[in-house]
Parts: sequence; structure tokens; C-alpha cells
Amino acid sequence: MTHASGRLSLFLSSGLIAIPVLAAIWFGLTGGDGQAWDHILNNRLVPYTLTTLGALFLTGLLVLVIAIPLAWLISAYEFPGRAIFEWALILPLAMPGYVMAYAWADLTGVSGPLQASLREMTGLSARDYWFPDVFSLPGLAFVMAATLYPYIYLTARSAFTTQSLSTLEAARSLGAHGAHLFLSIAMPAARPAIVAGLALALMETAADYGAADFLGIQTLGVGLVRAWTSFGEPATAARLSIGLISIAFLFMILERTQRGQMGVQQTSSRWKTLARRPLATAQGWSASLLCIIVLAIVFITPMARLVWLAWDHGVDAERLAGPLASSMILGVAGMLAAFVLALPIALASANRRRLAWIGRLTAASGYAAPGVVLGLGGLFILGALGLPLTGSYALFILVWIYASRFSTIGAEPMIAAQMRAPRSLGEATRSLGVRGIWRLWRVDLPILLPGILAGGLILFVETLKELPATLMLRPFGWDTLAVRAHAYASDERLAEATLPSVLITLAGLVPVILLSRQMTASGERS
Repeated sequence: MTHASGRLSLFLSSGLIAIPVLAAIWFGLTGGDGQAWDHILNNRLVPYTLTTLGALFLTGLLVLVIAIPLAWLISAYEFPGRAIFEWALILPLAMPGYVMAYAWADLTGVSGPLQASLREMTGLSARDYWFPDVFSLPGLAFVMAATLYPYIYLTARSAFTTQSLSTLEAARSLGAHGAHLFLSIAMPAARPAIVAGLALALMETAADYGAADFLGIQTLGVGLVRAWTSFGEPATAARLSIGLISIAFLFMILERTQRGQMGVQQTSSRWKTLARRPLATAQGWSASLLCIIVLAIVFITPMARLVWLAWDHGVDAERLAGPLASSMILGVAGMLAAFVLALPIALASANRRRLAWIGRLTAASGYAAPGVVLGLGGLFILGALGLPLTGSYALFILVWIYASRFSTIGAEPMIAAQMRAPRSLGEATRSLGVRGIWRLWRVDLPILLPGILAGGLILFVETLKELPATLMLRPFGWDTLAVRAHAYASDERLAEATLPSVLITLAGLVPVILLSRQMTASGERS
């Protein structure tokens, strides 16, 4: 592409990503007052905000407690099963938070297997003992932490693995060992990566709607949807969305700031990768047991329970045929639309740094905005254009929202692939007269192909998992697997919600396993 056409396409892409977010903010600032807003302002705004902040605090605490010790064990030590746990601990990323909530609600319910087994073993009745309640703020934090801790696990593991062996050996020679070495040397050096991963996890927690709604936790996201559906005042919902956007953008800025600090910690010319030390037999099996327990809690047990319930309830293929087809169609359409918006941003990163930074920041802001906010922006766009929430209009807006939300997921792998290409390649193509669309087809796309494949796979799965925007914008007859699972669970028909939940998780396992194995292989090569 020429310089002018590249700049134009970048501005168009950035504008299309930003419009839904800006629409929600604009209508929130300019919408008129109503009875619902007065009620929420006087009675519900403070509880909504405090509950959201409480969920963020507890989730952040839990993900740090789970992820950092696991990342250090996997990076620094050899023990039985380490090679398997290295990639298996990422598997919970495939399970959406609302699916995890369905599974643990069934497992821990009064009639569920855990409490039933407890009563069988002790002879007690349900009134004679206390049991953790997943339908609570700590329960929501546990569910979100179980699915989101891999964000910190991945970034922390990468930081620990790439620390200077010379620095760690010098610390050991000065008497730093074990926990002291970890706390005084490894943790401070990995802090930017850990904070960046934490910001991503908290951004996803703030964006959650499905798990919080199912568990009955009144967060800002749940209040926003109810202001629109129950009170019928979209302007009130838009005002609530400003609070969610503010929280999400704060975490986005934090993540970008910390990402900028990564990779500058090691200055020694004697840089080597961290050598893993074998643990003694008892310590090694204790480390393996810890990984097994965590993996059983966050993935194996809930997934096994969902599969068993789905099998026990039976497969109703006719009832799920429509949602499955809708999910596939919308998934492919969202993936292609996000790729179209991400491509100019990836191409601009090669030679227009300032413009590329604007594009990447805009794409990141679309991802930071919760799906419920973007869905609300889509509703306002439909209303402003005088279009009904039916048929092709609503489908077009929904695919647009997918692209706005997930374009950064498509852009970043392509940017990473382009960064690995030699800089002289661009000068060579220009000297040979390869320009415009021919350069895009013959040079740029082949370079970006690995990133396109990786990003496309993740984009497809993310559109399958997206719930609030789909719930708000899909026209009649276009229920997806996520919408159908949420509807069943909301009607307390949890057994019927399990099969679509299992299908969503199985679809997510493919890219997660590929990502895990690719990262493991990359670490071994380095």
C-alpha cells in the first residue's frame, strides 16, 4: 500500500474500533435524567461500585497467590511432571468465567456431589455444618481467578525464565537462597511483567457479566444490563457504562505502562537463561502435588462435572443445532471483520511509529471496554441510524462490535510476526518496484501469515465466548451457544446449560493447547 492509502486505512480502522465506545460515552454524558437514574444514583450506585471494586480486589489477590508460586516452580526447578504442568496450567483460559460458575455452582450446591458426600461420611444434615457459598462475592472472585490466573502465570513465567543467570548466581554467592532469593531478586525483576498480567486479569474481571449475573452479584456490569432491560432507560445504562470504562481504561494504561518496562531489566553482557535446579525427591513430589491440586480445582474437576452432566442429561442435537450454527457463522464473521480492522494497524507498525502507536492504543481501548459497554454502544448506533434490532442490521452491528472488541487480539500476533522480519526487506521490495497491493499480497501477507493464523484462531474462540454484547444485539433466532447456556442457567436449568458450555470450552481448548505447546517449544529453543 502507498503511504497515503496506508494512513487512510489506519485512520478508518481506528475510527471504526473507537466509535462504539465513544457512542456509549456520548450518550452517557448527554442522556436525560430519568426515574431509573435517580433510583440508581440514590440507592444502587455506591453498592454497585463497591461490589465491583471488591470483586477486583479479591480476584487480584487470588490470581497472585495462585499464579506466581506456580510460575516460579515451573521456571526455576525440575520435578516430576514439570513438562506437562508447564502447558497444562494454561488450560483454564479455554473456560469462560460463566461456564466455571455453572460448574462450581452445581458441585457445591446442597444437592451437589461435594455436600452429598460430606453428609454421607459424617451423617450430618445440611443445617449442621457450614459450607462455602459460590453465590457470594468471594465465590465470584474464586470463579474469575480460576479462569484468569493464566494471564499472570504466563507473564511471570516468561519474566522468570529470561532473568539473568549471572545475577541469580551472584545473589546465591552472597548467601541468598530459596525464598530469600525469590523475594529479593526474582520477584522485583519480574514485577513489570506480573503487574501487566494482573492488569489484564482485572480488566477481564471488570468486563465480566455472565458469571456475576448468574451468581447474583450486583456489579456495575450487571446493573448496566438491568438498567436497560428492566427499567427501559438506555441513557441510565450509558451513564453506568462510564464507570466501567473508567475502571477498564485505568487497567489498560497500567498494562501498557508496565509492558513498556519489560525487557529492560537485564544489562549484563553475560546474559544466560535461568537453569532449572532439580528438587529433592520429597520436595519434587510436593511440587507435583501442588500443581495437580491447582489443576484439579481450576480445570479438571469443573470440566469433568460438566461433561458428566451433559452425558447424563443426554444430547438434544435438534435444540442446539441452531445456536451451534449461529455461533459458527458469527465466529467466522467476527474473526474476518477483526482481521480487516487489525491488518492496517499491523502494517503501520513497520514504518510509521507514531501512527502505529495511535492505532494500537485505539485497538487496546476497544479491548479494554467491556462487552456490555460495546453492546450498549451498538444499540445507540442502531437507534441513531433509525434501524431496527432485527435481521441483517443487528447482525452487521454485532459483527462490528466483535471486531471493535477483539481487533487488538488479531493485531498483536501480526505485529510480533512483522517485528521478526529483517528491516532491509522493506528497502529491497521498494528497490525492486514492488508497491501497493502487490507488496501487500507478495511480501506483507506471507510475513504476517504465522501471526494471522495464531490471531485468527484466538479471535474465533473469543467471539464464541462473548456473552453480553451478543445477548444485547443478536436478532430473533440468532441465539449462540453462550446465549443459550446463559438462558438455561438463568432459568435454573443447569443440566441443560452444560452441553453448550462444554462445546464452548472444547472449542477454546484447541488454540490454548497450541499456544501452550508453542510457548514451551520456544522456551526450550531459547
